[in-house]
This record gives sequence, structure tokens and C-alpha cells, in this order.
Amino acid sequence: MQSAIVPRRSARRWHRAIVPLIVGLIPLSMTQTLHAESTNARAVSLEPQLAEHNRARVVEAFDAWAKGGNRFFDDLLSPSVRWTIRGSGPYAGTYVGLEDFVTRAVRPFSSRLSTPVRPVAVHHVFAQGDDVAVHWDGEARARDGRPYRNSYVWIFRMKDGRVSEATAFLDLVPYEDVIRRVPLPTPSP
Repeated sequence: MQSAIVPRRSARRWHRAIVPLIVGLIPLSMTQTLHAESTNARAVSLEPQLAEHNRARVVEAFDAWAKGGNRFFDDLLSPSVRWTIRGSGPYAGTYVGLEDFVTRAVRPFSSRLSTPVRPVAVHHVFAQGDDVAVHWDGEARARDGRPYRNSYVWIFRMKDGRVSEATAFLDLVPYEDVIRRVPLPTPSP
């Protein structure tokens, strides 16, 4: 399934540059498992189908989100997802479970926005077996009227069509700036 927001023109060049970086992030035990599976002829023949299925699932979720959908996390993430935000600062770290991630990372940020974060460009979506990497740019508007823009790389480990593990790379400075600058809304009576 080809997405309208996933350009293909420079994918090969970018793929040669990013794949070694992504592979370097995969723990040795996972690499050994992938190698062991690759020696099995059946696993080899199913790998492209699995990768394309996982890639299509992620592209479909990003397309729906970009068009105004608001169920990206609910539809794509496993309830027991382990979501790790790489970097330093109070919001970097690992969140265990969808509810933990939404409560401690998503809501404190999204409640300070007047428009939700939307993907404005999905540059690349790569898949190999159960692993999918997405490079995308997102934009929103904070409740104080100022724009929020960020570039992300999310690496997903898929299981049964849902994200079981995620590692997120983003610039935490603009994210934390919105949290510092914009107060939480007061609850309506």
C-alpha cells in the first residue's frame, strides 16, 4: 500500500545511511535471533510479507492521523507497550503500558495545545520483519498561539499488528518548552 505522504525518491540513499544506524540500536540478543531465523528457509520466505504487513499497518495509522484521526496510539499500540523516549530531561525515560505513556507523556503535552500534533511529512518508513522505523515531522499550535514543530524517529517492534516496544527520538527542547511556557488548563466546573 503506497501512502500519499511517504515520498520514495531518495529512499534508497537514505536507507543506506540510516539502516546501519538502526541496526546498531538492535540489542545483540535480537540480532542473534534474527540471524537464527534467517537460516530457516520458511522464515526467510515469510520475512518480506511480515515486513510489508507491518510497514503497511504503520503507514495506514500515520495516514489516518495526518487526515485528522485521533486514535493513533489506541489503534496502533499494544496496551502493554514499552515506550522509551531517548534523551535527557524529565520526559525522557521508559513508560510501561499505554495508560502510563498517555498519562505521563502524552496528556501533559497535548493538554497545552490548541491543535493536536499532526504528521505534516512522513519522510521514510522502513520495515524488516517485526521492526519498523519511521522518520516524520509533526506540527501543532500551543494554547498561547505559538507553533510547535518537531522531527521524530520512532522505532517500533511489532507483534500481531500492534506496537509492543517503541523507541522515540525527538528534540525534547521544544516539547519541554511548551510544557514550561503554557500552563495546564483549569478544569471546567
